[in-house]
Amino acid sequence: MTRNSAISPENTVSAGPQAEIVDFLNNPETYGSGDVVERIETHAAYVFLVGPDAFKIKRAVRYDYLDYSTLSRRYHALQRELELNSPAAPSIYRDVVAITREADGHLAFDGRGDAVEWVLRMNHFRAEDELVNVAERGDLDIPLATALGRSIALYHAMAEPRPGKPGSILIRQILDELGREFSGLTDVFASDDIRTFVDRSRDRLAQTRGLLDARTIAGHVRRCHGDLHLRNIVLIDGEPVPFDALEFDEELGTCDILYDLAFLLMDLHHRKLDDAANAAFNAYLQAKTDDAQLAGLAALPLFLGVRAAISAMVAAQTARARGGDPDADAEGRRYLAEACAALAPAAPALVAIGGLSGTGKTTLATSLAPRLGPVPGAVHLRSDTLRKRMLGVSAETRLPDSAYSSEMSAKVYARLEEQTSAVLNAGHAVIVDAVYLAPAERHAIAARARALGVPFCGLWLEAPRDVLVSRVEARRGDASDADARVVAMQVGRSTGDVDWTRVDASGRAETTREMALSALEPLTGPDAGSG
Repeated sequence: MTRNSAISPENTVSAGPQAEIVDFLNNPETYGSGDVVERIETHAAYVFLVGPDAFKIKRAVRYDYLDYSTLSRRYHALQRELELNSPAAPSIYRDVVAITREADGHLAFDGRGDAVEWVLRMNHFRAEDELVNVAERGDLDIPLATALGRSIALYHAMAEPRPGKPGSILIRQILDELGREFSGLTDVFASDDIRTFVDRSRDRLAQTRGLLDARTIAGHVRRCHGDLHLRNIVLIDGEPVPFDALEFDEELGTCDILYDLAFLLMDLHHRKLDDAANAAFNAYLQAKTDDAQLAGLAALPLFLGVRAAISAMVAAQTARARGGDPDADAEGRRYLAEACAALAPAAPALVAIGGLSGTGKTTLATSLAPRLGPVPGAVHLRSDTLRKRMLGVSAETRLPDSAYSSEMSAKVYARLEEQTSAVLNAGHAVIVDAVYLAPAERHAIAARARALGVPFCGLWLEAPRDVLVSRVEARRGDASDADARVVAMQVGRSTGDVDWTRVDASGRAETTREMALSALEPLTGPDAGSG
């Protein structure tokens, strides 16, 4: 229950008036349970952990960006925190109650006397379940990252649209503020790096202004989380749950949903968790029922760059508030370098992966996607999941044979090409994963790349029939419905002349990946395999 924010107050109201409240909440006798009380302090709150419970009060402080200096302000801030967080995290957030002054002068929870402070009551979760700690243990794996992406997609689906201020103005205001802040931080950041960020971010804003405003009208600017990084996501019953949404500034909390997502993606990238970032990114996109987010990817480099730049600014301001911190300054410089890299021009590319069922197309695509293109890597489009989405069923639902008719398959491949074009037109790399048994299907996807003027590489995976059968029979909970019968049918069909790069996929997935990366080196560069 911590927030990494710079402590740079214009004015600070003394914590003295709250000393009695803090003592009351810090006293085990207050709760009558005999549990040890653990106190956590942030720049704006005190949190008291007592057995299964957690109690949070706002500190009586006033900074340039928030004001909790009065009891009324603290009450409304806690109520807003409850309103924002309880829909997504009902198992954490409970209610807001008063600490009252009773007739004999003692303090009590929700007594008959006047309220002297307000407390947000929550259920206490284990610190080890916060995703930042899960990640530091090395346990933020691909399945968990996939669940994380789906969780954020659901969070954004529940968020309230805010169609007021155009999205381009929201970003421009942030860029203006960053420019002012960086101008006073030249002792930390090189002037050339600041100039690169400012120039590239302005260029990106100019290129995407119309898109950002259109997304506002379409309802993609919402009352989002606003502070979506690993410290503010926790595992509850094994599922990632966002908490501690930014409550003190409605304007800062109102943003494009992809800008909200960008904070999480940049946090994962900064922690060198690029595989997890790509898995969360693709799970998020796959959870959306429309293709608006594919076109919106044109704004993602801007969003990522701005999020990283804000982190750079906060790191430098934190160091200054501490009277100097070389490590925090170095962290800030690393964030600014990541911001500039995210904003750098990048060419899209298309990779298609074909082969019979069981050759490992999806496994390969998943491992290649983080290594193709800038952060967070390539979009992964898969025919199996698209087919089921088009038919309105879950990815795990088994379809009848009629769903695999030539007519339905033609619709799936046509839709794949449309989505591929949307991603490429947004300037983003894409990997398409389908059987591509018919020559016409392979020619069509390659022609799509030529028409858009982007680099293309087709990979054709091959493995012996017994390996294919063994793999498809071992599948559980996968979007593919292929079994041994399907493999037999595919083996009996002619693939025609395959002019894609053939890759032996009979061995370990890591070996297949390395061979594929060698074929993709013109697109990815020689260092892609080191990620």
